[in-house]
Amino acid sequence: MSKSGSDAIRLSAAPAEIRDAVRRMYTDPKHLRVEDPGQVEGNVVFTYLDAFDEDRAAVEELKDRYRRGGLGDTAVKRRLEDVLQSLLAPIRERRERFAQDMGYVLDILRAGSLVAREKTQTTLDEVKSALGVYVLSPQRI
Repeated sequence: MSKSGSDAIRLSAAPAEIRDAVRRMYTDPKHLRVEDPGQVEGNVVFTYLDAFDEDRAAVEELKDRYRRGGLGDTAVKRRLEDVLQSLLAPIRERRERFAQDMGYVLDILRAGSLVAREKTQTTLDEVKSALGVYVLSPQRI
């Protein structure tokens, strides 16, 4: 999964998009049959499980089973899909609610911009002071 192109999973992805993206994920090309031992290292599905599955014990058990053989890529991908669906569903729902009230979203953006502008100016003033750089404002000229 890269950050660009059609293989990214967006926070707003529909359930079908998540399912399709997980199904296309790279696993272990040498793991041809369920009973074959598989390699976890470099397997993107396990990388995602490490990052997003909160049940660490279950992930470690999946890794052990995969390494020994007896666990197919489909089962691992199903686990990842379930994890991502659970993780992204509330984000997607919240995004949809915000999309219904663009005025509210714009108010949040304006307020955030104002706070950021004030903090940036304070930091810039501190840097100029520390460097001994003083710029006269147009009002002082």
